[in-house]
Amino acid sequence: MKVFEYMGKFGFEQLVVCYDKTSGLRALIAIHDTTLGPALGGTRFWNYETEDQAIEDVLRLARGMTYKASAAGLNLGGGKGVIWGDAKKDKSEELWRAFGRFVQSLNGRYITAEDVGTTVQDMDLVNLETDHVTGVSKAKGSSGDPSPKTAFGVFRGMQACAKEAWGSDDLKGKVVAVQGVGNVGYYLCKHLHEVGAKQIVCDINQEAIDRVVKEFGVEVVAPDEIYGVDCDIFSPNALGAVANDETIKQFKCKVIAGGANNVLAEDKHGDMLKEKGILYAPDYVINAGGLMNVADELTGYNEERALAKISTIYDNVAKVIEIAKRDNIPTYQAADRMAEERIERVGKMRSNYIRR
Repeated sequence: MKVFEYMGKFGFEQLVVCYDKTSGLRALIAIHDTTLGPALGGTRFWNYETEDQAIEDVLRLARGMTYKASAAGLNLGGGKGVIWGDAKKDKSEELWRAFGRFVQSLNGRYITAEDVGTTVQDMDLVNLETDHVTGVSKAKGSSGDPSPKTAFGVFRGMQACAKEAWGSDDLKGKVVAVQGVGNVGYYLCKHLHEVGAKQIVCDINQEAIDRVVKEFGVEVVAPDEIYGVDCDIFSPNALGAVANDETIKQFKCKVIAGGANNVLAEDKHGDMLKEKGILYAPDYVINAGGLMNVADELTGYNEERALAKISTIYDNVAKVIEIAKRDNIPTYQAADRMAEERIERVGKMRSNYIRR
């Protein structure tokens, strides 16, 4: 991989290579853009096949966090950490403390958190060496499981889409196909049930299905049938790349809005959804509730304040729709434009203090 060429093309600031012989730590920290504030992003523990895969992943994820934070209206930049190894075998106190020291060495330019393969307990060990970490145990002032907050943000974004599609953000009587009823999906189902929406769901986990059937009386279909059900809103909350060449042919919905990441298999599928008249809520805008929630920990967590911030996802999705109509572009492009415009505006602000 041509690292400097890639970093130059996408405007990266820093890539840190971390190695500790005692613990066996092999880690990377990427900082994409700190125009809006310190870079915040979780640390992924993954057994990559090659160094190039690890580098490409951490850079791609860090850049995504810049856009997510900007679109969410947060004063944070984009960063990410990855640890190369087997999350089931390679974790140790020494490894996490070594990683924490590398985070500390960046002096607040990067703030870490949980991600794929990492846990609250892991972050507690990182916290022994640095304060630049979120998502620690609730006893340490953390906000706990982010799933309910992510789901609330998705619900608010879904309401904004409904306002555009049907002239009202009332979801009562709307048919919502929920793909994935695990952590985020379960809480989304709860919100939808409370407002009187009809739900059709699927999941590969039978226990998760049984739970939502018992509590919310939802209809169940097989996972491969969910794409073609007659519904108003399709809500992906598990897999990525669910909008692709095959599924777009099957969709019978007016809106796609869910908590999953990387919903579009390729950018062209965002174009195809626009052509088909389906309103797509860009994933990193609508699922930013978890990020907003942990960001609140940086000033001393207050749940009421965090929920108020997460509720603004309604406005953020509405603004994306407005930009899409203004510029006659698909919503995935409008989301990028919204994020980039905010970074550009803040970056041009005059400095009114003397730097030391």
